[in-house]
Amino acid sequence: MESGMTWTSWGSVLASFMFMAAFAKDYLPFSPQSLLMKVSHRLFDLLYPYAEIRIDEMGQERWYLTTTKIFELITVYLAANTSKSARKMRANLDNDTENLKLSMDEHQQITDKFQGITVWWSSHTTSYRSSSYYDREAEERRHYVLTYNKRYRDLIINSYLKHVFEVAKAIEVKNRRRKLFTNTPSRDNEYSFSSKKKAWSPVTFDHPSSFDTLAMDHAKKADILEDLDFFKNGKDYYRKIGKTWKRGYLLHGPPGTGKSTLIAAIAKHMDYDVYDLELTAVKNNTDLRKLLIETSSKSIIVIEDIDCSVDLTADRKKKKKKTSEEGSSEAQGPKRPGMESPEKEESKVTLSGLLNFIDGLWSSCGEERLIIFTTNHIEKLDRALIRTGRMDKHIEMSYCTYEGFTVLANNFLDLESHSLFADVQELIEIEKVEVTPADVAEKLMPRTMLEKQRKTPCVEKVIEFMKKAKEEKMKKQNDGEPQDSTDQEDGGLALSEGSD
Repeated sequence: MESGMTWTSWGSVLASFMFMAAFAKDYLPFSPQSLLMKVSHRLFDLLYPYAEIRIDEMGQERWYLTTTKIFELITVYLAANTSKSARKMRANLDNDTENLKLSMDEHQQITDKFQGITVWWSSHTTSYRSSSYYDREAEERRHYVLTYNKRYRDLIINSYLKHVFEVAKAIEVKNRRRKLFTNTPSRDNEYSFSSKKKAWSPVTFDHPSSFDTLAMDHAKKADILEDLDFFKNGKDYYRKIGKTWKRGYLLHGPPGTGKSTLIAAIAKHMDYDVYDLELTAVKNNTDLRKLLIETSSKSIIVIEDIDCSVDLTADRKKKKKKTSEEGSSEAQGPKRPGMESPEKEESKVTLSGLLNFIDGLWSSCGEERLIIFTTNHIEKLDRALIRTGRMDKHIEMSYCTYEGFTVLANNFLDLESHSLFADVQELIEIEKVEVTPADVAEKLMPRTMLEKQRKTPCVEKVIEFMKKAKEEKMKKQNDGEPQDSTDQEDGGLALSEGSD
């Protein structure tokens, strides 16, 4: 009987609880289940000592998906420092270094230590189905999860992640291959932020030129190297004096004196990428600024033959007026069928736009950059373009000197001294014969195995060429003809060693 009363009592309690639950469900703003879940989650957060940071592989950039830079850096760091402990790995060929690139496979976990603290990295994969009507295929997207003790949150966020990124960037710089970029034409608005097309097209840049093989006086080489090294280590100094960490070089001199070769040697010494900017392919100043934004730090921006790219010379206003007058006079004359010339859209880059590009507010969008102009006619350039602060260092690329000749002889023939060197020195330093390093290099290059072994015929060809150049110069002086030093043009950055 007592047992029956007990069950009756429990039945009453249960019925009362169900009535109160139904009442709470109808009249309270929250359900008991949600309250219970919130309380349990709160207790779990308080008792669980770890926190997590998720890093996704794909990010939304300019309205299309790209791999995030932070994910790439973490992949580099984990592959180089901690992936040895992972049981399963992913292997890919790195296009930049042509080396094997390893990363953790999904559902793998590895540990890392930093200042005595242990953290855990894990790799995961999630399926994603595109919302596009035309693309219904499921995609897999990876993400990393960093797990750490909540007590060290500030240390992880402010120090450890910074350490990871710095180490990864150093590894990338060490392993990467230098690249030569060229800008794509901007006639059809290809630089629009909604476009997937990049503003620069890269190729691997492995030019063999170096300062050791450069046909230049030793004192001038040493001066350039000292200036470059000071710039490379001058981050704190530039910040202290309030200047953007950039420097401008103007290379000027006759064609064939080694301007492009010097740029390649600078890129190799600094380990910088090269952006070869073709101004005639830039539509206007706005596109020029967009190109600048797309360049990376630790790079060289090159504009070769700046006096020939667009009309930036000092007499540009007179030329513009003359061209407009010629165009109006041609418009008045009759045109025969089939003789109409198609309209050519010319670049609208102005001197003001170029000055802002190299020295204005937009030039601060990046650090550790060299800007190099080359020209065969420095007298044609507007003084505002080449003043100090824009082109900080002017380097004259002269005709071949005796020291330059000895460098070339050593490069091409492994010849440090020879009885005929005295004749070459006399022609250059006493007779003042003006020949370019490119011409000397062409004569020194052996054409047969016999010439390579004997070496003397190559030096004799140089002497014969110099004597002929001297005779031609004297003949022009006697005939009263003006000297012409522009009968050949410089090549691009891909020229063979010593050929420009």
